[in-house]
Amino acid sequence: MADIVVLFIIKKIGIAVAGETLKLARPLLAKRAELKKAELVAALPVNMKLIKDELELINAFLKELGVNGCKSEVVETWIRQVRRLAHDMEDVVDGFMYVIGKNKQKESRAYVKKIIKKPQSLFSLDEIAIKADMINKELMELSKRLGRWTQPILGGSNIPATNYDTEQQLYLPGYDYSINDAELVGIDKNRQTLLESLHLEDYSLRIIAVWGMGGLGKSTLVNNVYKNEAILSNFNCHAWLSISQSYKMHDILRNMLKEFCGKDSREFDAENMSSTELRVELTKILGQKRYLIILDDVWSSSDFLKIREVLVDNGLGSRVIITTRIEEVASMAEDGCKISLEPLDNHDAWLLFCRKAFPKTENHICPPELHQCGMDIIEKCDGLPLALVAIGSLLSFKSKNNKDWRLFYNQLISEVHNNENLNQVERILNLSYKHLPNHLKNCFLYCALFPEDYLIHRKRLIRLWISEGFIEQKEACSLEDVAEGYLTELVQRSMLQVVSRNSFNRIQCLRMHDIVRELAILQSKKESFCIIYDDTYGVVQGGLDSRRVSVLNCHNDIQSSIEPSRLRTFIAFDTSMAISSLSHFILSKSKYLTVLDLSGLPIETIPYSVGELFNLRFLCLDDTNVKEFPKSIKKLRNLQTLSLERTQLLNLPRGFSNLKKLRHLLVWKLVDSTYKSLNNWESMEPFEGLWNLKELQSLNEVRATKVFIAKLGNLSQLRSLCITCVSSIHCKQLCYSLSMMHQLTKLIIRARHEDELLLLDDLTLLNPLEKLELVGQLSERTLESPFFSTHGNELLQMELSWCHLAVNPVARLTEFSKLTELRLIRVYTGHRLSFHANYFPNLKKAVFWDLQRVNQMFIQEGALANLHYLHIDSLMELRDIPIGIEFLSSVKEAYFTRMHSDFIRNLQTGKVNHIPKVRWSTQGLSADLMEPANLPGSSSNPEWRILGGSGWVFI
Repeated sequence: MADIVVLFIIKKIGIAVAGETLKLARPLLAKRAELKKAELVAALPVNMKLIKDELELINAFLKELGVNGCKSEVVETWIRQVRRLAHDMEDVVDGFMYVIGKNKQKESRAYVKKIIKKPQSLFSLDEIAIKADMINKELMELSKRLGRWTQPILGGSNIPATNYDTEQQLYLPGYDYSINDAELVGIDKNRQTLLESLHLEDYSLRIIAVWGMGGLGKSTLVNNVYKNEAILSNFNCHAWLSISQSYKMHDILRNMLKEFCGKDSREFDAENMSSTELRVELTKILGQKRYLIILDDVWSSSDFLKIREVLVDNGLGSRVIITTRIEEVASMAEDGCKISLEPLDNHDAWLLFCRKAFPKTENHICPPELHQCGMDIIEKCDGLPLALVAIGSLLSFKSKNNKDWRLFYNQLISEVHNNENLNQVERILNLSYKHLPNHLKNCFLYCALFPEDYLIHRKRLIRLWISEGFIEQKEACSLEDVAEGYLTELVQRSMLQVVSRNSFNRIQCLRMHDIVRELAILQSKKESFCIIYDDTYGVVQGGLDSRRVSVLNCHNDIQSSIEPSRLRTFIAFDTSMAISSLSHFILSKSKYLTVLDLSGLPIETIPYSVGELFNLRFLCLDDTNVKEFPKSIKKLRNLQTLSLERTQLLNLPRGFSNLKKLRHLLVWKLVDSTYKSLNNWESMEPFEGLWNLKELQSLNEVRATKVFIAKLGNLSQLRSLCITCVSSIHCKQLCYSLSMMHQLTKLIIRARHEDELLLLDDLTLLNPLEKLELVGQLSERTLESPFFSTHGNELLQMELSWCHLAVNPVARLTEFSKLTELRLIRVYTGHRLSFHANYFPNLKKAVFWDLQRVNQMFIQEGALANLHYLHIDSLMELRDIPIGIEFLSSVKEAYFTRMHSDFIRNLQTGKVNHIPKVRWSTQGLSADLMEPANLPGSSSNPEWRILGGSGWVFI
């Protein structure tokens, strides 16, 4: 991946030597030349350009190495030296941009003179120029070494190419699968689906896809069906073809012809036929026969489309089965013919493991003394059949004692990496990484910074990627949109697992498969990408030269394990780690730091030296005790994300409006953990000039003031806004300011208190919203306002709280046909809620909370037809379960919490037995034992968690 590092630096140098940047730098460079004190300063742009040119050639060479698969310890050592120099050059570029940026702040010639004569900043042009000159010379020497040391290996200019036929042999059916049919577990359902797809009474050509991450057994499943003689007898000819990203179309066509005609056939000389001749012969054959073709391990849709050209639809019922790790490729299959493989559940995983680990034991029973260690191995394999088979097979040869097994478990990933009996696991899984496009490799490795089984939130990950500079601007698309595209692509390539999606199917949380994560950590160590710091067993995974540190567990002194001067990222997950020296250590020595995440640590003060982190783009102090910032915070002019959620800090220092690059400002303080009042948290006080932060995308949460609301329209790039403490007198101006925003997709308006009336009848927006929350009293005409009349049917998620409407709003809300989530909290003062047939056809989640007078709910057949999640809370007047609840056949989860005891008794009559998951509680559980899991302003998570008590849970 050294070419990724090099390419990244090439782009940064390109920005630094671009015309606009050099125009800003020219006064400084010229002044130094006049003083004749620094010839190297005058030569700095030239040196940077020379370095860029040399790196471009090195990058091209590294790509050749990657494509042709040349491996050599000498070459690997040379690549490590290239990477080190590229990192050094990144520091130089950042230092150069910092000095230019400081000069831009002051345009007076006197200030320029002051900087040149007596530098007061972190860097001087002299230092930067000297470093650039040294790097240029080292780079030239490094290029000379390449020929001197690698010529005997590479054979001059000829790099040995990978042989397709040799590579293909590694993927033949059964090659990587030391498992027989009798040992297969957990595939019955998918095998039946595959058989049904083959036997469809449709005689047109059918494309069938089996897809999922590497190691799930896609080829094993297909091979199990393919070698069934009864299946093959239904086809006149058949072929199994292994595809790889490095394939040649001519080889595919040649091997296909050989499979159909037999390798010894004298009718065709396939070896000497051209691609055109091969296509002609194959078209003839496939036009006349019912055929079955397996295309194993297809990596791109374009690959398949090229092969598809010779697959004749002859109306004889031919079938093509694709196995792939890529969802886009799987989408080429017919509707109903896509089989998505998932990891085995714990039961099937244990069966498979025991069958391989104890093949000679009756019923493959695991000895009791090995059971716990075996379960730990199962957990680490995380349902991956490839790993279970390989590890189980290896353990079958080891002595059956707990000491040896535990020793093996403690060094499991090392074994996977080094043991020749296990490295097929690493090789097959690493293929997915090898075949990633360059722009996704850094993004993927970054996910290894998070702990095992950690739920990675989409927004956080995207903001981190942007801060690191991994995301490229694409025309008019925002960086956030481009990053979300990257994330989706990683999911579609089976590199990340989606844990949850919101009601309209947008990714919310992800995780990495345990073994995939461990292999990513190994790759990160090799690439000096990051250190995973965990000294629980005295082991730190990574190298001193790494640019990023993720602290999972820290019991000792971290200072001796990392080199702070090279750090770009520091993320702490161990909230118990000592921070007395850490903050000083990091803040004073890691001057190039880009990401600093200390969320959850017991921090109360931030040192003044934080202002010296000129490169900082992401600062997260969530769940800390920080109460104020030092004035130096205003020097962080590259800061893009500042997150201060659930802290004690609500007032930002004067001059904060200088941080013009801020994209996400997230500030609020929790004050009422019972969530029983309208304002359960306090919001940020708007500071002078907040409205001048023109790049802001997210602003959560900010108090309404007359001045701020008048200026709010200046923030035209806002996508997410939560404004609180809104009074009636603010509403007219607020509606006007909101009408000027053309990017807004999420809006939360919260009244100052429960008696305040929100006058939003004149609300209009240029574009429709996805999410809307209105918290406070509303006039009866609000839902008839211009906004709802124009864009109401485009809303996807909506919450109405504390509105106290006398008229039932359900009939009006059902006109918003695209709603997928609805939350009604203290919204209605009537006695009956009715849902007629065809109400809310797309609603997936519904929450009804604290509707104090509602004593009857009625659901007609056909209403809420796609509801998956139902939560009814604190409806104390509701004694009977909703009439017609039995019609809600699509509901998967239902929660009835803090309800009257009569309701609970009626609930147990069996009318909700069709719902797979039901939880309930009575008012007897005190409210201080619970709190909403969804954070302020996050209506997409209408979920709850229990903090104490027993007998029920909120999920």
